Amino acid sequence: MSGPIRRRLPGSRRLRVTIAVLAATLAALAVGGYLYVRHRTGSIYHPHAPFIPQPTPKLPARGPDRFSWPLYGYTKDHSRYFPAPASLRPPFRVVWSHNSHTLLEFPPVIYGNHIFQLGDDAVLSAIDKYTGEPFWTRSLGALAASTPAVTASSVYVTVLSTGGRGGPGRVAALNYRTGKTYWARSLPAPSESSPLLDRGQLFFGTQSGLVYALDARNGSVLWTYRAAGAVKASPTLAGGVLYFGDYSGHVQAISEQTGRRLWVSGSEGALLGSGTFYSTAAVLYGRVFLGNTDGRIYSYDAITGKLDWAVQTGAYVYASPAVTSAPGLGPTVFVGSYDGTFYALNARTGQVAWKFEAHGRISGSATIIGRHVYFADLGDHRTYGLGISTGRVTFENGTGSFDPVISDGQHIYMTGTTGIYSLAPR
Repeated sequence: MSGPIRRRLPGSRRLRVTIAVLAATLAALAVGGYLYVRHRTGSIYHPHAPFIPQPTPKLPARGPDRFSWPLYGYTKDHSRYFPAPASLRPPFRVVWSHNSHTLLEFPPVIYGNHIFQLGDDAVLSAIDKYTGEPFWTRSLGALAASTPAVTASSVYVTVLSTGGRGGPGRVAALNYRTGKTYWARSLPAPSESSPLLDRGQLFFGTQSGLVYALDARNGSVLWTYRAAGAVKASPTLAGGVLYFGDYSGHVQAISEQTGRRLWVSGSEGALLGSGTFYSTAAVLYGRVFLGNTDGRIYSYDAITGKLDWAVQTGAYVYASPAVTSAPGLGPTVFVGSYDGTFYALNARTGQVAWKFEAHGRISGSATIIGRHVYFADLGDHRTYGLGISTGRVTFENGTGSFDPVISDGQHIYMTGTTGIYSLAPR
């Protein structure tokens, strides 16, 4: 018995039908995309979300010779706030400058009289913070983009590319005074995650999505956690929990001790999928604050992972937020966007307190020193300082691209495009 008879359409008619179907499909996608964007982008506010008040940190009670800025973002919660004395304010004079002869994407760290700067060429330099002269330099590979972690005896670094045999990435520990390598471990994937050090454990992510906890003494693996996308941010620690976003567009909280996942949340971001999280999270007030390439700045509940608010900017938000309580404003989140605008947002509600138009591209993260917040504009390679309560310009300098400043309470150490500058109040 023969099968059903199928008539073949003439070629021209088949072509017209195909074009009509394709046009209808594209129209449906356009309508669907419009509805998707309309309902899934823009700002989101949940005004009754939990908010936990916290006191503003105070300046450490120790002299400048024993001072440490040990990690990316200064503290383990990555609030990027340093409670400098009122005397440390613009205008500044240049005390010394040091040219690294390579792009500097990330700021250095400080311990005692040593500043440790890792350049994009993967050369680690130990610099005298009083003179700008190098104590030692060590080449650790071919490419790097992270901030070291430092203690009184050791410096820890992650590397994107070794430029040779072994794994593409690397993590290493070096002697604080001599630069001699204590231990080094090849990684199966590149790492540009600034390492976080806590109680003898070293935490960082990789571009394969693998997050490591290592024994800081010898580099042995304590545990690993697999995220759904690349983890380029530095893990943030608060209350025994590590927080970070990934390139699948998810934010997660995991146990510091075991690496067990506690919660994971999506960004509900851009068309055809979520945006990606490059930004390092700041965890304060019971919230997790970070930016996303869908153009939003997000706030999640630190306990549950529920979305508290999301504020839409005009372009990518690679930058990590800085958070503190600003006089007259209260708890405030400070962050720049690739749209060239620097934002001060109410940490509780997400409402805009003030905006500053830099008219460039803000890619790097801000740091708050006392009552001034500093950021760099990648578009015109300038560094700005703004009053945290007003948004008015208090400092401007014609160099800088990414994360511009750290401090020891007496000086500002500004990272330019290729150089480091020690600045003191005039």
